[in-house]
Formats: sequence, C-alpha cells, structure tokens
Amino acid sequence: MAPTLGSRGVDVRDAPLAELDPATLYKILALRTDVFVVEQNCPYPELDGRDLEPTARQLWIERDGAVLATLRLLTDPSGDARIGRVATALPARGEGLAVALMQRALALAADRTVVLDAQTYLRAWYARFGFVESGPEYVEDGIPHVPMQLTPTTRGA
Repeated sequence: MAPTLGSRGVDVRDAPLAELDPATLYKILALRTDVFVVEQNCPYPELDGRDLEPTARQLWIERDGAVLATLRLLTDPSGDARIGRVATALPARGEGLAVALMQRALALAADRTVVLDAQTYLRAWYARFGFVESGPEYVEDGIPHVPMQLTPTTRGA
C-alpha cells in the first residue's frame, strides 16, 4: 500500500480491501457518499458489493489525514478492467487529483480493455485519456450516463 507519486506530484495510494485500515475505508466510502448521494441528490445503494470482490482495488489521495479523491478499479466477468466511483471532494476540485488517480488506474489495468460508465457531462474529460463512447446514452438514478471504453489498440493513440 505504498504511495505512488503521480504526474501531478501527489501521492496516489492503492490497495485491495483486505489491506485497507478501517479508518481509510471509512473515509473513502464517506467521500463517495458525500459526492454521489448527498451532493448529486441521488439516493441509491452506493455500497453495491463490488468493493468486496477479490480483485477490486481502491485508489485514493489524502492530505492531512483527509481523503480528497478516490476511485475504484474492478475486473468485470469479461476480464475487462472497470473504473468507477471517481470522486473528488469539493474543496479539492481543479487540482488534478482525479487525473492522477486515472493515470494510476490505467497503469494498473496494464494492457486490458478498460470500461466505465461516465456521467454524460464528463464524457470529454474521459476522452482525454483515450476513452471512446461504446454504447448509447442511458439514465441511471436520474443522471444521464454513457458507456465508454479504452482498448489496448487505442491506448496512446
């Protein structure tokens, strides 16, 4: 669980659930709830069971004991890597923390196809990393989303 210095000069930490201390896990889940349930006014089951999967990894950035940004990296049944729950605390937005997390997640995904379900207004942000839309827009919990993917053949293109 040693931090990795991201290109933005921040420590990106990552670990499977079994290696997380309870306080860090609590802070990660609290940030996700603050962003996706409270801020977006979207009551939904944030705890969906996927964090418990053996290959699931939590990535996060903290400063002064507070988790400022997080995402999770999963493995879908197809073998594709799945990025989700990308969240940054309101006061830390605009610092490039999510960029550092995405770069680390893509490095961990190695040469696998990576998929995600982007909130539609963020599709251009994910396109910066090479993601392309892979299906029609849909609405989940009242929020428009679009499926996106990054394949090994399109990485770095």
